Amino acid sequence: MKTLLLSVTVALGSAFAMSAIAADAPDADSTTVGTYIKDSVITTKVKTKLAAKHLSTLAKVQVDTDKSGAVWLSGTAPTKDAKDLAGMITKDTDGVTAVHNNIVVE
Repeated sequence: MKTLLLSVTVALGSAFAMSAIAADAPDADSTTVGTYIKDSVITTKVKTKLAAKHLSTLAKVQVDTDKSGAVWLSGTAPTKDAKDLAGMITKDTDGVTAVHNNIVVE
């Protein structure tokens, strides 16, 4: 019984160690928790700034941020001015490295 318990413990420990090593690999293709939080913070900052302008016209704008800080804006706006304003607000947000304004003018 002790041998079986020891074997299971070693096998599980090895599996966890291997997954931890793979997660720390610089070329790992998965998103880390820290990156996800950073992306979420930038997205939240942009959405907050857009909401602070009290432009109901920007309520249909979606904001997505990638791990390098690039932000994609999508959705619709009633005018080109509203689209441009959303892009400027996003560009002036801390942490944003690039803005891809894919908002469609209705």
